Amino acid sequence: MRLSIIIPTLNEAPSIVQTLTRIRQEGECELVVVDGGSEDRTTELAQAHADRVVLASRGRARQMNAGAGEASGDALVFLHADTKPPPRFLQVLTHAFSDPQIVGGRFDVRLDAEGWPFRMIETMMNLRSRLTKISTGDQAIFVRRQTFHEIGGFPDLALMEDIEFSRRLKRAGKIACLQEQVVTSARRWQQDGVFRTIVRMWTLRLCYFFGVPAERLREFYADTR
Repeated sequence: MRLSIIIPTLNEAPSIVQTLTRIRQEGECELVVVDGGSEDRTTELAQAHADRVVLASRGRARQMNAGAGEASGDALVFLHADTKPPPRFLQVLTHAFSDPQIVGGRFDVRLDAEGWPFRMIETMMNLRSRLTKISTGDQAIFVRRQTFHEIGGFPDLALMEDIEFSRRLKRAGKIACLQEQVVTSARRWQQDGVFRTIVRMWTLRLCYFFGVPAERLREFYADTR
């Protein structure tokens, strides 16, 4: 199975080379970087390591959909630029997709910061995702290419596009919740405070569950940062 790794970027010059190099070390795959208008050297640096660099309208959903449109793999993996995949992750994904009932899934996550609050956060994230089969973008969501198109890709939402995509994916078939951990940046939690970030994110999810439009949620998110 050929895998396409799609990485949406916006001013990710400090991390993009390390991320792309790390993926290349794992084996053969297609690397597609989708930039939303970076003002630093992100695209220049990515061109030396990715198979292609695509320019798209700013917005994670739009960028990931644009990358999927350019990708040629049998399965698509959506990876944040500041997220490091686990060792042998290409083999792990290939093994997961050997089950024909699996339409997609996600990895467990680990935050790149020390201290019990971060261990608690990642434990709760992984447990919640395992129970609900709903994933966030930090968990490196993956999906069969055919399934991605059948469910309409990522919805063009200002926020919660990963949550809505996961809901649709869950209805399409069996979800693989892999125990291997991607390591993602804890900068959001460190900058805004652990407790404040937890309250904000759960408030956003509850509001979305009860039908508050994504545009309104984005305004709330911006106002509480």
